[in-house]
Amino acid sequence: MDKIFRDWMTGFLISALVYAALFYLNAWLTSHLAYGLGVSWIYLPAGLRLFLTLIFGLSGAVGIAIASFLICYLGDFPPELITCIGVGLISGFAPYLAKIFVLSNIKIASDLSDLSLPKLVICILIYAALSAGLHQWWFAVRGLDGAGSFNHFLVMLIGDVLGTVLLVGLIKCSLDLLRPARLT
Repeated sequence: MDKIFRDWMTGFLISALVYAALFYLNAWLTSHLAYGLGVSWIYLPAGLRLFLTLIFGLSGAVGIAIASFLICYLGDFPPELITCIGVGLISGFAPYLAKIFVLSNIKIASDLSDLSLPKLVICILIYAALSAGLHQWWFAVRGLDGAGSFNHFLVMLIGDVLGTVLLVGLIKCSLDLLRPARLT
């Protein structure tokens, strides 16, 4: 039981801290690419959300949700508790729901050992559509100015896909650089 709790807390803490750090790094790097409140043409944390929930599952989703709530509440969004709770829940659980949908409808092992490029692309597209759709629906429900339109949905979808592809590419290149050179 103690190991399960430690593993859960590890996933939770890594997810919350790494997600928050990448959120602020992304905001700094891509501030000129912002389209509107909570919408950017390139959103690197989208890839991290998917990656963390694929790896850590529920603990990753909860870590992302809490970090996202705090970022929302302390950041540019109006500090309305209900709005920020919704943003946090969507940020953390949209990738988790995408994971559940993909694992139950596409033949992928629960340990992701057989995750191929086509299957990863399906995961990315399902997650990005679910995340952008739920976020923009929530923004419209909450009446946030300059948010919740179809254009915002499209830009968020594109930003999530581009951010995820860039982050996955960056992780792959980093792993390739860390791998010892093969002798030929």
